[in-house]
Amino acid sequence: MHIVYIHQYYCNPAMAGGIRSYEQARRLVARGHTVDVITTDITGATTEPGWRQTEDDGVRVHWFSIPYNNNMSYARRIRAFAQFMVVATAKAARLRADLVFATSTPLTVAVPGVLAAKMRRVPFVFEVRDLWPEVPIEMGALRNPVLRGVAGALANFAYRNAEEVVALSPGMEAGILARRPKTRTTVIPNAADLAMFEVDDETIKAFRTKHEWLGDRPLIVYTGALGRVNGVEYLVRAAKRMREIDPEIRVLIVGHGLEWEPTKKLAAELGLLDDTVRMWEKVPKSELPAILGAATMSTSFVRPIKALWDNSANKFFDALAAGRPIAVNYGGWQADLLTETGAGLVLDPTDTDDAGERFARLCRDETWLSQARLAAHKLAVERFSRDLLFDNFAAVLDRAAAHRTATRP
Repeated sequence: MHIVYIHQYYCNPAMAGGIRSYEQARRLVARGHTVDVITTDITGATTEPGWRQTEDDGVRVHWFSIPYNNNMSYARRIRAFAQFMVVATAKAARLRADLVFATSTPLTVAVPGVLAAKMRRVPFVFEVRDLWPEVPIEMGALRNPVLRGVAGALANFAYRNAEEVVALSPGMEAGILARRPKTRTTVIPNAADLAMFEVDDETIKAFRTKHEWLGDRPLIVYTGALGRVNGVEYLVRAAKRMREIDPEIRVLIVGHGLEWEPTKKLAAELGLLDDTVRMWEKVPKSELPAILGAATMSTSFVRPIKALWDNSANKFFDALAAGRPIAVNYGGWQADLLTETGAGLVLDPTDTDDAGERFARLCRDETWLSQARLAAHKLAVERFSRDLLFDNFAAVLDRAAAHRTATRP
């Protein structure tokens, strides 16, 4: 098949961000398909107008420069979404396709996907990475009733026109079906890149030796966005209690986003910055294996809003791939997995002192750490390996193409 793959924020391993689309697209090419990815260059480094084309492991990637970052206002973000919607529609309409696939967020990527599929009379498959507009409504970010109505109508439009919808978590699937019960859905969460996160002992030793502040001390890491939804100050406040119990524990926060400066300011005010707590700007995905390999424990946080429990955070699956215990401060399907398997711990979302005490105790508990590492690795291999989940993804595309062929007059 010739597949047009629309993802506004596509990343490859040399970039900072999730590489789900890169991994899926390159595997499709390896199976004999042709893949054109339509995306944006969000860095603003490219000043030339129009499209530029690169190749990632046989995948043709079409880039259009539309700057975007978490520090932008909602109005500026919406403008970026709308701009991509327009240019992606025009680009997709010019590309040959046997199937069109679009992945959110933002929800507006459904528009070029649906329109291109209709023009080519081919199937459209839609992937839901975040449940919109339900999440921004519950967070209080989408208050205007007119905009809520428009967002809801856009979601209905995407689901109605898709041969099948891929949801990244069971909760997202439930949200899709609550809105449109007859939608054909498949749950395919984010994945554990086992080969990428295989790091030898010498690499880990070199990383720890390079950073004198770390040495052989316990290390708790957070890698990812510092946006409004994440609430990473939770870890900083927990670190204050950790230091009171065990001054040797170190915390490393690696990422970027709107809450970067407030989080850094809090760490400084608590006397933790550049001592107990270190903060690094975002790094390419290819550098994360060494960081997680050196970690005693990884973490994933969201603010105490139930709609956020349905996330499928890359950092969660990266920790599993690295065989590292992961701590979360929310409920839902990931928390249930950790409770059932012992691959990490579930923290009270409102009690950072208790979180700090549990971190301090378990970072020194070699029996618990050993069992949690084994459980994390087992989850990665048996339930969330990239190859395993890609088979499910490829089956969705094949099924959508076959269904459209069978029902075409």
